[in-house]
Amino acid sequence: MTGPVQPADAGHVKSCCAAVYQSDFARLLLGESFHPGGMKLTERLGTLLELGPTSRVLDVASGNGESAIFLAQRFGCEVVGIDFGAEAVVEASRRATAAGVAHLATFAQGDAEQIDYPDAAFHAVICECAFCTFPDKSSAAAEFMRVLRPSGRAGLSDLTRSGPLPSELEGLLAWVSCIADARPEDEYVGYLYAAGLSDARTEKHNQALAEMVRDIQGKLLGAELIVKLQGLNLPGADLVQAKALARAAADAVRAGLLGYSLVTARRA
Repeated sequence: MTGPVQPADAGHVKSCCAAVYQSDFARLLLGESFHPGGMKLTERLGTLLELGPTSRVLDVASGNGESAIFLAQRFGCEVVGIDFGAEAVVEASRRATAAGVAHLATFAQGDAEQIDYPDAAFHAVICECAFCTFPDKSSAAAEFMRVLRPSGRAGLSDLTRSGPLPSELEGLLAWVSCIADARPEDEYVGYLYAAGLSDARTEKHNQALAEMVRDIQGKLLGAELIVKLQGLNLPGADLVQAKALARAAADAVRAGLLGYSLVTARRA
């Protein structure tokens, strides 16, 4: 496992992740669900975590609240979402109210590496397509363990790598895109085990990633065409860089270097 990013870089990475995921450009490319497999895999993760009406769930890096709201609707559970971005928290709260589940799904600004909730506060912790972007993954895993009740379960869905990635998939944009620091499946398990969790189980869903990358490539071509034909400006969007990253990611997926997995573990 790699060590944590240095403090100055860590704060920069977190801020950049929050800014990108709150942008209109991210919504254009990713839609409402910012992870491969959409709500189908969110439902699968909720099932593996054995969620139900009596469950209290922490959704780490909850973004615009799409997954938290879905889990509240699907399983009838209470969901608390935390996200580093203040704008995302406001948007998620608005969406929960509009969906009629504000009594079940609530949101607050927070840091995965320093979760501001007491010990043993939750039956389950869920983190979708975000763990690999945390600069200090060991601290985040330890926080997951701390806030879980005995017999509580943690569930991750994240990109995996099976070997060295090309240089195009390095750098800040690739990190924000959940690629640059994607870890092998067994390393995610290792972080959870080192934190004190046990009984880890994994499921591969590589096809969900392949479909998402193809979809993003198509949307990038569409966005480029719109910009050329209508002279529109997409703030924060570097279409050339984004296309190169998506192309390299698609090649890595086809080569079997990048995949996508669900990982669950339990607090004894």
